[in-house]
Amino acid sequence: MSDDDLPKDLSHITPAYRRALLIVVLLNIGYGLVEMVGGFFADSQALKADALDFLGDGLITLLGLIAIGWSLKWRANSALIQGIFLGAMGIAVLAYTIYRTQVLHTPEAGLMGIFGFIALMINIIAAVVLIPHRKGDANVRAVWFFSRNDALGNILIIIAAGFVFWTGTSWPDLIAAGVIAILFLQSSWSIIKDARNDLKKSKSL
Repeated sequence: MSDDDLPKDLSHITPAYRRALLIVVLLNIGYGLVEMVGGFFADSQALKADALDFLGDGLITLLGLIAIGWSLKWRANSALIQGIFLGAMGIAVLAYTIYRTQVLHTPEAGLMGIFGFIALMINIIAAVVLIPHRKGDANVRAVWFFSRNDALGNILIIIAAGFVFWTGTSWPDLIAAGVIAILFLQSSWSIIKDARNDLKKSKSL
């Protein structure tokens, strides 16, 4: 079946969209591994949270790539799994961040800023690749939400690094990690809601 023969609900699927997803998968998983190492070196909870977001995004985007040819029902189920996974990550990051408030270690502000800036550049590239494909079913919107979250999280990390340097405390880092976790939960709710709507549509087809 060619892309021109796809059903209306799959009209957003093109070879360019598949390539865009593959690029996003490689960018997210590749830099997620780099940033996780950087998070441990910098002792930054915000960097670790962002690295987890990168890795989760890469794996979930890979699932979205695999799900491209599936029916609306199964693509909606795929998005539902993505939303639940993102919510679980948000809860885990939030819980560990709360724990870290009891075990304070001041992160290395310079490394935080460097890794945060590189991560922002990576996410800008991913966002530019995805902009033409951000509208579609719940699966497509989920991928867009992930990239948007990453970019916002990176900006927070850069700002937090400046405040860590200025205050000499770990609180800006922990606050940034908490905000990233809340972004996870907000996007999780949106993705799950979209997926449920698509599941309802699939029953009427």
